[in-house]
Amino acid sequence: MSESSDPASLGPNVRQTAAEMATGDRTETLLQTEDLVKTFGGFTATDSVDFAIEEGELRCLIGPNGAGKSTLLKLITGTLTPTDGAVYYNGHDITDLAPNKRVDRGISMKFQVPSVYGDLTVRENARLPIQQFADGAERRQLVRESIDAAGLSGYEQVEASTLSHGQQQQLEISMAASLEPDLLLLDEPVAGLSVDERAKIAERVTRLNEDEGIAFIVIEHDTDFVGEIADKVTVLDEGDVFREGSIEEIESDPAVKRIYLGEDDGGDE
Repeated sequence: MSESSDPASLGPNVRQTAAEMATGDRTETLLQTEDLVKTFGGFTATDSVDFAIEEGELRCLIGPNGAGKSTLLKLITGTLTPTDGAVYYNGHDITDLAPNKRVDRGISMKFQVPSVYGDLTVRENARLPIQQFADGAERRQLVRESIDAAGLSGYEQVEASTLSHGQQQQLEISMAASLEPDLLLLDEPVAGLSVDERAKIAERVTRLNEDEGIAFIVIEHDTDFVGEIADKVTVLDEGDVFREGSIEEIESDPAVKRIYLGEDDGGDE
């Protein structure tokens, strides 16, 4: 451990916050949730979730319907407020931080249903996030790059509502990535897509992760897609972390097969 990463080197009178100890410059951990609880009336959607992701990691979240996956992502982005627990990000406690402030800190999200603006053109959609921080020639260049990355060159003047589902997914990933986040959350990005479209999304996510260093948390039911992209897989069940490991470890785990794949131990099928 280098001196700069050793808490003791800070001196005896310097105290770190819980967020600084869990995440930030002196750790490799980018995001950490601590005992994260979310209840809706009498229903517990997340139950004391401890979940962490490292800088530049590509993590997939899987689990049966109702396991708490989407709720966890919304707690991380701030679109839901936790009932209890904490969310730490890059050395800061962001538990009570507004969603737009989390975007400013480097967290971006693409929801399951594309939320592009259908009555705007592809170029206008691509420009929306970029115009927040760039103008003039720089903005035009970044918009071109965003559209190219989405595979939509030649569609600049097409209204987004007329794009295929897969093209809308690609456009929205470009819009989220153009904010230059450190962490990008994707909720079922390949649901309803063809095999070819899934392959393009897998390539896109992998490239953003490897070339741009963006960390990902991806909710997905398609285990073939998960196997193509994930560094590590977390299984949620009944609102809490059930298993973590490689896709090979997860797929061979009998307990995971029971709760997620719907298989029985020792069955004939």
